[in-house]
Amino acid sequence: MKNFLAGVCLAFVLAVPSFAAVNLQDMDFSRVHPRVRIKDIVEVEGARDNQLTGIGLVTGLPGTGDNSTMATQMMRNMMRNFGVTLDTRAARTRNIAVVSLTAKLPPYTRPGQNIDVSVSAIGNASSLQGGTLLQSPLKAADGKVYAVAQGSVLVGGFNAEGTASSRTKNVPTVGRIPGGAIVERDVPMDYATGGQMALLLRDPDYTTAQRIADAINRKFGVVAAPVDAGRVLIDVPVQYLTAPTAFLANMERLEIEPDTTARVAVNERTGTVVMGGNVRISSCAVAHGNLTVSVREDPNVVQPSSFSGGGTAVEHRSDITVDEDGTSMIAMPSTTTVRDMVRVLNSIGATPRDIIEILQAVNEAGALHGELVNM
Repeated sequence: MKNFLAGVCLAFVLAVPSFAAVNLQDMDFSRVHPRVRIKDIVEVEGARDNQLTGIGLVTGLPGTGDNSTMATQMMRNMMRNFGVTLDTRAARTRNIAVVSLTAKLPPYTRPGQNIDVSVSAIGNASSLQGGTLLQSPLKAADGKVYAVAQGSVLVGGFNAEGTASSRTKNVPTVGRIPGGAIVERDVPMDYATGGQMALLLRDPDYTTAQRIADAINRKFGVVAAPVDAGRVLIDVPVQYLTAPTAFLANMERLEIEPDTTARVAVNERTGTVVMGGNVRISSCAVAHGNLTVSVREDPNVVQPSSFSGGGTAVEHRSDITVDEDGTSMIAMPSTTTVRDMVRVLNSIGATPRDIIEILQAVNEAGALHGELVNM
């Protein structure tokens, strides 16, 4: 669910007790979506990230490394590269760990620049804290080396063990090396082929794509047209053919009012409800009430009469109480907006978890005009 909450929205969070103090009368709901820059909602086709992966060896661990055959073999291979033949019985691997390396090569990154590296243990190492990654190549999907990683691993947790107990915080087998990889090869980014370029919407929408094209055409002439909901094709103006970067810099500052599909997102685990400003409710009635059934057991021990020959018995007594809170029936007219929906639900004293159930019921009744998303 990427960028589906664009525009003005209202969130109901169960854990925030001060939410009831918000005065909805003072809030401006006249505009559903704000005006945003084109650069904030699109990406330029051809200018993309590239994923890099690799395998490496972390050394210097205080007895928290691997004791697997894989770690032994990697250490022997490493030593062989330095002209040292290591016997299997002489290898002690508790201070090293075999790790997987991942990195993202951003567009326009040139050789000599640094990128961050994520490090994750592959074997049975218990912690990477205090370790140092030895020089390791990072490859892309084409099998070529684009960066080389090396450096101290930063771990956001720890693992402490004693004779009878241990304590672990966060995940000590995963860490990062900020700026730990040096780029050795760049990826050409050709975003203006044949005098054309394309904009890719992060949240595809036909209306938004048309508004982007209209804004560009008003500024630079008729040069843009939406191909579909997620792509706008642009003919670079003649005066910018030799400097497409200047055209992008001027174009991306243009502002439009984006549009999105009406959605309601609910998370039953946290009791969170987020409704987009485009959500509308058809005419319907909502009843809200709570029914509580309490069952209380009161066992009673009964003793037999003297010399009767009977035995002690337990008499079970059940006290059942049914308590039904006052049920409210609220009618909501057609074209109810988010503001009206909030006012109605607050008036019947609905909690966020009640609101989730109400919205699900309204959706099942066909009165919710929008997409109900369960997170």
